[in-house]
Amino acid sequence: MDILSKTFSAKGFVLPHSLPVIVLDDCYHFPGCHLPLFIFEDRYRRMLDYALHTDRMFCVGVSDGDDDVLPVTTAGLVRASVKNPDGTSQVMLYGVCRVRITGWTQLKPFRIAQVEPVLTQHAPIQVLRMLKSRALDLLPEPTDDSCTSMQQMRQELEEMDEAEAVCDIIAFHFVRKKAALRVLLEECCPKRRYEKLISELEKAK
Repeated sequence: MDILSKTFSAKGFVLPHSLPVIVLDDCYHFPGCHLPLFIFEDRYRRMLDYALHTDRMFCVGVSDGDDDVLPVTTAGLVRASVKNPDGTSQVMLYGVCRVRITGWTQLKPFRIAQVEPVLTQHAPIQVLRMLKSRALDLLPEPTDDSCTSMQQMRQELEEMDEAEAVCDIIAFHFVRKKAALRVLLEECCPKRRYEKLISELEKAK
């Protein structure tokens, strides 16, 4: 599946009041991004079955190290799910929107969270477009092995009208520091989000 293909439009989308959650260490999912997952634990096999029979959605929650989950994550839509003969599944999860976990309706056998959308603060479009251009200029040069795919990705990102979405996609694919990813996911202001992204890209140069 192409990284940027068939972007899901959240316009008119109704977010469920609760979503199942798979908890992983240091796995930050962003809106507009496809996340491949291998579902093998029994509790998460049950979670996937529940999701497929309800809204086809779940979240990837990030453990905070103290048996709890960070409050901001991304509501994900199951775009593809293939069940293997041994009961495990290969899943492609597409990030729809940022959500905040406000409580838990269930903890066992898998978690179900009460969620609400994270509202994005306003930022001037022209400012975001300038920041988008700067971020694209800072992307690493493609290697011989990634030359074609990297060029295609750059072109698709340049052509995207939604500058905020471009920020999330670049963060997901090019930022490796977990602390920075947390800030980028939790930041409500797209301008500050871009400034943090650009800072991380400059450090990687």
